[in-house]
Amino acid sequence: MTTVLFTGGGTGGHLMPALAIAEEMVRLDPSVAPFFVGSRRGLEASVLPGRPWRFELLPLEPLWRRRWWRNARLPLALWRSIKRIREIVAHEQPALVVGTGGYVAGPVVFEAMNRGVPAVLVEANAFPGLATRWLAWRARQVHLGFPEARERLKGGPGTVFLDSGNPIPPLPSPRPAKRDAKRKLGFPEDRSLVFVTGGSQGALAINRAVADALVSGAFPADASLLWQCGAGSLAQFTPFKAAGRIAVEAFLDPVADAYAAADLVVARSGGTVASLAAWGLPAILVPLPTSAAGHQLSNAQALAGAGAAVLLEQADLTGSSLGKSVASLLADPARMADLGRRMASRARPSAASVIAAEALKLVPKS
Repeated sequence: MTTVLFTGGGTGGHLMPALAIAEEMVRLDPSVAPFFVGSRRGLEASVLPGRPWRFELLPLEPLWRRRWWRNARLPLALWRSIKRIREIVAHEQPALVVGTGGYVAGPVVFEAMNRGVPAVLVEANAFPGLATRWLAWRARQVHLGFPEARERLKGGPGTVFLDSGNPIPPLPSPRPAKRDAKRKLGFPEDRSLVFVTGGSQGALAINRAVADALVSGAFPADASLLWQCGAGSLAQFTPFKAAGRIAVEAFLDPVADAYAAADLVVARSGGTVASLAAWGLPAILVPLPTSAAGHQLSNAQALAGAGAAVLLEQADLTGSSLGKSVASLLADPARMADLGRRMASRARPSAASVIAAEALKLVPKS
């Protein structure tokens, strides 16, 4: 068997691409044995136990930029984690390491590269993350989700940059008809459906704006709402459920039916944008203002500048502003269609397969 080390997590935007690439690698080469290294506090702690591959979760913590006092635990957690990472790499002897970002990826990829393991980095954002900026010069391949990221990265003599797109799970084939997907989710076929998602962890600012829009009547009364609010907020927003009109869920996995049914999406602008592009969906993007190096704002600006999405910054987000934006788009089918076409033009639906195939070229032939 050929062990390939995957690292990246904390949020779905880092974990789901890694899972998609791993699935494609195994499909292309059944001798590949993925081994995941993640964090005990990330989404991977609940997702990886349900997957067929080996994994280990470390006590790593993120680098807190604003709430800096929370970094007091970081040195000890980092020392313990690095010690264990060295043991994992030495024992597993991976033929390849694939880093998809997040605070776990940097130490794991760095240690593997120090042992001569070829590294593949997958950068999802228009503004590259810290790990990618630090490690790109030693990586063999850097796969970009946004071509705009290239100008912010410095490669080494052996680094190849590829505009591969962001990997997502394969879309259903054939794609479900919108009316069938709405019916499956319990919504009327003849009403517009707005899908609101703050990502795997939810987004409290978006959730509160949605709640305000519903209470005040700013949310269009003739539209349905599928609301993924995150596990931490589920109890708070469950009372808004209304059969046939409003569904409130903690987390949708798989999420294909939601995208197939949606007419408009309200979302953050992290890993979700790859799915929006693949499905060709018009979207209102609300970037997380505290995202590392403002990468979500960079993503949203790139898409809005290309006419592929509407940018609504969190500083301007209220129930009224959100409701007006939603109502304005639903009332303008031509603009919605144009946004969808332009979003679809950014799609790389085969990104996971492309990245897997290119990465496997680095695995030494036995």
